[in-house]
Amino acid sequence: MQKMKIGLIQMGLKASTDLEPAAIRDAMNEAHLPLIQQAADAGVQVLCFQEVFNQPYFCPSQDPKWYAAAERVPEGPTCQLMQKLAAKHRMVMIVPVYEETGTGVYYNTAAVFDADGSYLGKYHKTHIPQVAGFWEKFYFKPGKSEWPVFDTAYGKIGVYICYDRHFPEGWRALALNGAEVIFNPSATVAGLSQYLWELEQPASAAANGCFIAAINRVGNEAPWNIGEFYGSSYIVNPRGKIEAQASDRGDELLIHEIDLDMVREVRNGWQFFRDRRPDAYARLTDGE
Repeated sequence: MQKMKIGLIQMGLKASTDLEPAAIRDAMNEAHLPLIQQAADAGVQVLCFQEVFNQPYFCPSQDPKWYAAAERVPEGPTCQLMQKLAAKHRMVMIVPVYEETGTGVYYNTAAVFDADGSYLGKYHKTHIPQVAGFWEKFYFKPGKSEWPVFDTAYGKIGVYICYDRHFPEGWRALALNGAEVIFNPSATVAGLSQYLWELEQPASAAANGCFIAAINRVGNEAPWNIGEFYGSSYIVNPRGKIEAQASDRGDELLIHEIDLDMVREVRNGWQFFRDRRPDAYARLTDGE
């Protein structure tokens, strides 16, 4: 059997939002180090953090201050740190950060480093919300990453970020491109989305015959106080069953080993990919 031991870190904010973004970044990176070491000691092979893991979720505001939170990928300080740790611990690392690709051009990004520390590439969040409390288009340019799948030392993985999860097309594209496990780092508060948190991703895992690892931050973040980030990070299998789940509050490293052979078993059983009819789906991509 082909196994993969996954680690997911959910964490509350560790610094005042009155500080400059660089100081918050350093505090959050430092706060993750003990849990990264704990993951390494437990033999975790693939580790993922939450959406823009080393900053607050600043999108309830429209404040240019937070543009300074963006850094280059993979040349920036966060990626350089995590790249070294990936090589040290022989651990694949998925690192969601705020990225600047050029002057004034910003993306919500996840960088992927292989177990030898090599940079495999990145995914840019595709779907960007712009509704009350989630003014993300002020900060992020919509990505067009062509659904990359990263062939890591331990298996083929894809990334979908937060709001993306409401759009089934991306899950399918990543699965068709070969993803066995798809990671969804998020920043989600209680309210309408909490019911969907344990509905959409298990359904997408079952529809696409893959594992999905969902990560959410915890706690409240001042001065915005838009609600409580409810954690509840989890790993769901290709049958749509949640195999492991973190608490709804408090910093936590969730560790769980999955059986990748289940991907082939489930896909052979259901044959959704054989029976799909892309020739009949033009309405999905006709632009309206």
